[in-house]
Amino acid sequence: MTLLYIGMAIWWLGHLAKRLTPGLRAGMEAKLGVGPAKAVFGVLLIVSVVLMVSGYRAAPVDVVYDAPSWGKHLNNLMMLVAIALLGMGSAKGRAGTWLRHPMLWGAVVWAAAHLLANGDMASIVLFGGIGIWALVSMMLINMAEGKWQRPIAGPASADIKWLVISVVVFVVIAGLHIWIGPSPFGG
Repeated sequence: MTLLYIGMAIWWLGHLAKRLTPGLRAGMEAKLGVGPAKAVFGVLLIVSVVLMVSGYRAAPVDVVYDAPSWGKHLNNLMMLVAIALLGMGSAKGRAGTWLRHPMLWGAVVWAAAHLLANGDMASIVLFGGIGIWALVSMMLINMAEGKWQRPIAGPASADIKWLVISVVVFVVIAGLHIWIGPSPFGG
């Protein structure tokens, strides 16, 4: 689980560095330029994902709680919602005006969905860690930026496009889960 812990730490630090240590990020941008500084953080975040996935897959299955039998079914529905929320952050329609942090809320829903279907320690560390990171991120953004200025709503046709893309992405992710395991549909 060491790789999982290291990956989670890098994920948190990489994402929160801009908010918690703005001088570090500004200094890197001044020395390297904005693009290369973003690339450094991008590489760090890719490394964190590789470490988290490797650590999660290698971790022993230490059951902390028994996931409910209906947890996998609700997980699938919640994953469709999570994917839609993640996409809502980039959508150009009316849906983008509903929530302040749709992508971070998508991460929270993703984490909660997976905790309904998995009760082992590695799942708690991975999914709980990402969910808590998203909540902390929202809090820090709200503190730094103050009241939310709701964006101007776009056309309803953009919402239809967003929903279709969300369903397609869900099908692709479900297919990848079936291919590499575990299957989100059981069996």
